[in-house]
Amino acid sequence: MAVQIVTDSTSDLTAEELKELNVHMIHMRVIFEDGVYTDGIDITKDQFYAKQAEAKTLPKTTQVNPQEYCDFFQPLLDTGDEVVAIIMSSKLSGTYQSAMIAKSMVEGEERLHVVDSLNVTIGEGLLVREAVRLRDAGKSAAEIAEAIEDLRHRVRFVAFIGTLKYLKMGGRISSSTAVIGTMLNISPVVAIVDGEVKSVGQVRGRQKIVNYTLDFVNEYPIDSRHCVMFGHSQCRGAMDLYLDKCTQALGIQDYAWDELGAVIGTHSGPGCYGMAYIGLK
Repeated sequence: MAVQIVTDSTSDLTAEELKELNVHMIHMRVIFEDGVYTDGIDITKDQFYAKQAEAKTLPKTTQVNPQEYCDFFQPLLDTGDEVVAIIMSSKLSGTYQSAMIAKSMVEGEERLHVVDSLNVTIGEGLLVREAVRLRDAGKSAAEIAEAIEDLRHRVRFVAFIGTLKYLKMGGRISSSTAVIGTMLNISPVVAIVDGEVKSVGQVRGRQKIVNYTLDFVNEYPIDSRHCVMFGHSQCRGAMDLYLDKCTQALGIQDYAWDELGAVIGTHSGPGCYGMAYIGLK
């Protein structure tokens, strides 16, 4: 009996990573003014940010409904395998609840373990990678689910927003705040706190972004037994500089990166970058 790992597209794993890790993905939908697009299927991340730049209102993501999850889970269970599904934070979407309803609908539900990641984007993707590592080490689905439910509380995610345009469009800041913040080169700081993306501060200038990160890690030390994830939205160069400085200053050796997708990107826009890791506490 094998263990199949499932995630949703908000984990921001690429098609290449899914193949390499042997992970199944169910895709969310993104609503723009001109229609509904399936995330990662008929709209790429590049296309998402291009459409966002032209949009008059912010796009929205829609949750996967229970029947869609049921149709996704059942063929995997029909093989006789166990399934661990790692879903975006229940604090950000009703998708986890949909997956739990689907669990009660499928045949073989005792072999299906649905985990609320309490994370999104690279934080969720980090937990998927941990699940893969445990699967490849021969752990059962129940053991993997239990381990991920423990690790999820120790995921630390911090990111820095490069443009205030979309925070203003979403009504999160005023027009005057956006203008002044842009003039002063201020970057809002966001973190995942108890399963929600929250504003936790602001910094001015790239060096202070690195300093903020180092202070953050000093408060929440990295558990070096696990991979560190970096992420960016349409700013690979800025992320690479940030990655180099952070890995050198913190002695990080095991790391990877992905591009931030629609869930974070809707409010951050392009120019956002940051990191996620498993903390010691």
